[in-house]
Amino acid sequence: VLNNLSMETILVDSGSTDDSVNTAKKLGVEVMSLDMALPFTAARARNLGFDKALSIYPAIKYVQFVDGDCQVSPDWLSSAVHFLAEYDDVAVVCGRRKEIFPENSIYNTLCDIEWNTPVGEAKACGGDALMRVDALKVVGGYRDDLIAGEEPELCVRLRQEKWRIWRLDADMTQHDANIMQFKQWWKRSVRAGYAFAEGSRIHGAAPELHWVAESRRAMVWAVIIPAIISIGFFVHPLLGIGLLLIYPLQILRTTLNSNLPIKKAFLYSFFLVLGKFPEQVGQFKFLWNCFRNKRSQIIEYK
Repeated sequence: VLNNLSMETILVDSGSTDDSVNTAKKLGVEVMSLDMALPFTAARARNLGFDKALSIYPAIKYVQFVDGDCQVSPDWLSSAVHFLAEYDDVAVVCGRRKEIFPENSIYNTLCDIEWNTPVGEAKACGGDALMRVDALKVVGGYRDDLIAGEEPELCVRLRQEKWRIWRLDADMTQHDANIMQFKQWWKRSVRAGYAFAEGSRIHGAAPELHWVAESRRAMVWAVIIPAIISIGFFVHPLLGIGLLLIYPLQILRTTLNSNLPIKKAFLYSFFLVLGKFPEQVGQFKFLWNCFRNKRSQIIEYK
């Protein structure tokens, strides 16, 4: 019990090989096992846990979704529940997700920067968020088939039903990204690109234009500009070299426009530009799957 709020925990296990299930059961946690004979998606796991919560506690008002590599901050639930109780048109409330070990790698640092989103009304939340049960019921929960980007897609449908999404100025969760290698970062970026392409296909029409800009930016920086540079080199080497300068200039521009300390700003800007290439790989992967009428497996990076 927290401030007279009754809390229950449900763990959805997706084929773990450690002792987490037994540990959870010993702590009195309700454990659900996801059917791994079907293609895994985090969205499917979230829906399973949500449906189980409703079946056990039909009067439940709010549900906190938490990724398996996160810890909930001690004061978060109380603050979030009080906010939803006060603003009955808000469906989702989220806070600051922090990386536990940002100093362990540049990729962990990038994650910590990425999660420091603006406070106030937002378009979407991430994997950790407190949601209003009635709102989730209205839109039918998550889309089971999405391998990535399931929360922003859900938030699109919630906003279409006139619900609002809100980011509080409060610590919410601590996350252990544990991204130590470049190839892990690359795969994570490929997954983001895949989500951009699929999200824009589902909700890309006006007025939403969901992830249309993100998809186009990857196409411009990873396909169109390299093609122009290649033509420039074909015409004259100096022209190609001149055109190639657009990348460091873009990094410099983004760095100077950032509110971050200069070293972090440069790091984030560099990988922001570099990330357009794996993002475009993810988009090509999505288009190729559409062409073959094939569903993609989840893109794991750790």
